[in-house]
Amino acid sequence: MASETRPFVPVGIAVLTVSDTRTPADDKSGDTLVERVGKAGHHLAARDIVPDDQEKIREKVLFWSRDPNIDVIITTGGTGFTGRDVTPEALEPIFEKRMDGFSEVFHRISYDKIGTSTIQSRATGGVVNATFVFVLPGSPGACRDAWDNILEFQLDYRHMPCNFIEIMPRLDEHLKRGKF
Repeated sequence: MASETRPFVPVGIAVLTVSDTRTPADDKSGDTLVERVGKAGHHLAARDIVPDDQEKIREKVLFWSRDPNIDVIITTGGTGFTGRDVTPEALEPIFEKRMDGFSEVFHRISYDKIGTSTIQSRATGGVVNATFVFVLPGSPGACRDAWDNILEFQLDYRHMPCNFIEIMPRLDEHLKRGKF
């Protein structure tokens, strides 16, 4: 449900495709996300493709998470079970906060579309350096499902009763508190 009184608040979103084979010319999943980010009124702050390499994935996400113009990072690819699928292994260890609900809702939506095949994805989400990070499968359909059914709403300040935009200013509170 959208509030009639709240304004739309655009945020900076980075899209990272994780693949050993994709190029800018054939990155359909990245294109799907970029198109939706723009259509929603957000700012595409960065876009890149990195190979299925834990260190390169982690390095890019950490770099982007320190950029004040990037509020959200969406990765696509590397969430399956093959030997080269390492995106969750690269990113979950650097999550300051893990977002189990994102994975659960993503799988619920995916189940309605592809049935039990949804268990072949390890989609996940979390927070890194006060930046939301969403780890999506590498198919355009999965990117559409995640954006159209979850992210579009949660990245809209008008969405009620709550959304990610309204809590962004407080994502780094734990860093400001110091040690107990």
